[in-house]
Amino acid sequence: MQETTAPRRQSRLTPRPIRPSGWWFDGLLLAGFVALTVALANGLFYDVDNAVREWADAHRPDVAYAIGRGLNWLGSGGSLTTICALIAVSLAVRRQSIRPILPVIAAFLATGFAILPLKIWTERAAPNSKLPDRVEIFNDLPFGEYSQSYPSGHLVNTLVWYGVLALLLAPWLAPATRRWLRVTPPVIVFASTVYLNFHWLTDSVAGLLLGLLLDRLLARVPWDDVPLPPLPRGADRPGVFT
Repeated sequence: MQETTAPRRQSRLTPRPIRPSGWWFDGLLLAGFVALTVALANGLFYDVDNAVREWADAHRPDVAYAIGRGLNWLGSGGSLTTICALIAVSLAVRRQSIRPILPVIAAFLATGFAILPLKIWTERAAPNSKLPDRVEIFNDLPFGEYSQSYPSGHLVNTLVWYGVLALLLAPWLAPATRRWLRVTPPVIVFASTVYLNFHWLTDSVAGLLLGLLLDRLLARVPWDDVPLPPLPRGADRPGVFT
C-alpha cells in the first residue's frame, strides 16, 4: 500500500505539462492583452477595425451570412457549457468519481469572472450596433447587449470549453484529433465573429489572447490530485484523468 500511495503524495498538485512549457508564454499573452487594451484606449487600431467592418458589410451575401451564423454557433458559451457538463456528469457516474465535474466548474467560473467584468469595464459597442462612437473603448455607454463587445466572449469560450472537451474525451481521442478539436473551432469562430460584425477585429484578438491564457491555466491543473473534502467512498477515486 505504501508503494502505491507514496508517488501520489509526491506528485500532489504538480502542474500538468503543457506546450509551450513554462510561464513565459502566459506572460506574453497577458502582456499582449494589456498592450492591446492600452493601445485602443489611446485611439490606435480604430482605422483597422473600421476598415474590416466596412469590408465585411460589403461582402456578406445572404448565403454567406447564414453559413457564418451556423459556424458561429460553435462558440456559443451556453451550448458548450451544457455539452461539457453532460459529458462530465456521465463520466462521473461511469467512473464513480466527481472529478470529471471539477474542470467544468473551474471553466465556468474562470470564463464568468474574466469576461463579463472586462466587458462592463471597457464599455465598447459592437460593430453592428447603432450606438454612437461604437469603435471607441471606455466610451461611457449605457449598459446593455451592444455595449459589451470587448473582449470577444465567443473566442474566450471557444478556447476554454473546447480545451475542457478535449480533456474529458482524451481517453477516446487520438492526439491529432485532440489538437484539431482545440484549434479548428477557435479559428472558425474568430473568422465568423469578425465577418458577421458581431465583434471588432481587435475584440477577437483580445478574446484570443485571454482565452489562450485561461486555457493554459486550466490545462495545468492536476485534476486527479486536487484536494477534496471528505466524500462518500469511491467519490474521490483517483486516476480519472491519467
